[in-house]
Amino acid sequence: MTEFEPRAGYRGLAVYRHEGGAVEFDLADNTNLFGSSPAARAAVAGWAAGDPSRYPTPGTDDLRESLGEWLGVAPANLLGGCGSNDILDSALRALVEPGSQVAYAAPTFVMTAHFAAANSLVPVPVPIRADGQPDVDALVATGAPVIYLASPNNPGGGAASNTAVDALLDRAPYLVILDEAYIEFAGASRACEAVARGNVLVTRTFSKAWGLAGLRLGYGVGAARLIEEIEKARGPFKVNALAEEAATAAVRHDQRWLASIVAQVTTARDEFVGQLRQLGFEPLRSDANFVSIPVPDARRAAVLLAERGVAVRAFIAAPVFGDLLRITIGPAAARQRVLEALAGVPR
Repeated sequence: MTEFEPRAGYRGLAVYRHEGGAVEFDLADNTNLFGSSPAARAAVAGWAAGDPSRYPTPGTDDLRESLGEWLGVAPANLLGGCGSNDILDSALRALVEPGSQVAYAAPTFVMTAHFAAANSLVPVPVPIRADGQPDVDALVATGAPVIYLASPNNPGGGAASNTAVDALLDRAPYLVILDEAYIEFAGASRACEAVARGNVLVTRTFSKAWGLAGLRLGYGVGAARLIEEIEKARGPFKVNALAEEAATAAVRHDQRWLASIVAQVTTARDEFVGQLRQLGFEPLRSDANFVSIPVPDARRAAVLLAERGVAVRAFIAAPVFGDLLRITIGPAAARQRVLEALAGVPR
């Protein structure tokens, strides 16, 4: 009997694993540790009386309508998915031919290269500049038909400047995927511009600022024709009925709550950055809900923090930055524990 072998593009891929075990403070995932949308939580509690025997809406119709009203675009310009990474995966599968290149500013969201390879595309990392900004000239020079840019970026945390984003959108040869997973913490979205340009896909998520990571819901914004092609690849019923109902309630009723949460997180982040500097660390600029600090040995430092009850994410030899610890901004007790645990970490 012939032994099973995966196709060539999959042989170098690894299954995504969540690192770390049980700790008192889990600051590794950049989720919202200040709470979840109250309206969404109420919808989840009330859904027990619903009918799970029925399929959800095939195209997340209710969510599209509520998001459209919030963002100022038409429902046809929106598409929901099982997290924003589902939208990214579906877009790569739908919009470019196998063997094409996907260029991205490195380091960035780890699943970008994974999804490129999984869809028979060629990942092309382009190191960011020393100031953390994307190297637009180098990205465009690759000639890649797809350029991915996360702004704010992960794991660095900094948002791309308006000048850099404008230049990339103006000069990209074909498609730009603009990942705005953390945009609520950083400023204005490019969602409406994506609709107008036609060759830009903005991806966003409910996993971060909205505090709904457990429901796995993200969405894409773009020209109607672009969205329709991605929907073909995504397939029907990818967003479960509970998630759609909860997210729709959040958008319709909790926009003021969201603004309050963002203000709490950004205030805590800026205070935390100052405290890290007092300890002798040099945090990278962050426009998100996390802070990354360069350390000599991120793997060892993460183990040290875990032993003291704190989980953070270690990045080993990241392009330009080197070893990093990425720390989600949490409530005061969590931040204080991190500062105490970091006392034994080399600078």
